[in-house]
Amino acid sequence: MKQNGTLLSTPLDNLTIEEIGDEHIGSSYDTPLKENAFEMDDNLKMELIEDKFRDIMEIMGLDLTDDSLKGTPKRVAKMYIKEIFSGLNPANKPKVALFDNKYQYNEMLVEKNITFYSNCEHHFVPIIGKAHVAYISNGQVIGLSKINRIVEYYAKRPQVQERLTVQIAKELIELMGTEDVAVVIDAEHLCVSSRGIKDVNSSTVTAQFHGKFKEEATKKEFLEYIL
Repeated sequence: MKQNGTLLSTPLDNLTIEEIGDEHIGSSYDTPLKENAFEMDDNLKMELIEDKFRDIMEIMGLDLTDDSLKGTPKRVAKMYIKEIFSGLNPANKPKVALFDNKYQYNEMLVEKNITFYSNCEHHFVPIIGKAHVAYISNGQVIGLSKINRIVEYYAKRPQVQERLTVQIAKELIELMGTEDVAVVIDAEHLCVSSRGIKDVNSSTVTAQFHGKFKEEATKKEFLEYIL
């Protein structure tokens, strides 16, 4: 691992939060979750988050008796559980049906410019981007909207862009029964543009190429479609 250009020999587990600082850390393919993450039902989670967020607002000195603010803790709790982090719960995973490739279409299918909204797991601020997904059928096809829903499902959780890219690709490989899958994500991280370095012009691009998409000609064709 490098920090400020210097190679660190200390394992990540032994580094303090201060030593890590604003470094971009990725821990695993799987979203880090406690083993009992879903033993508590959503309603209780929202009640607890509402109480905790009210505490945060009060610590910051906000007047929660004000008409504009008094409903904020409840709104935030609902937003966290039912909306922007709903992809944490496997119960919300989209149900996907596959169909026989009756058209005998054997070229790549590309679904590009899939808009998604996620949140950086380091600062809990938005990641806004577009995903470009492609696959080559091995005999079955997937409904186009289901590709969008898969992207949305994995985006709706605290994320690292590299992990999001891998998760989408792995899900499609498992669903479609083919290794011929490619995913490219181009996203703006508000932890970069709205705080810290405050660079509003940069974006981050990540990619996963599997199967035939590792071949230069196929990879080039896919990239020409999305650029």
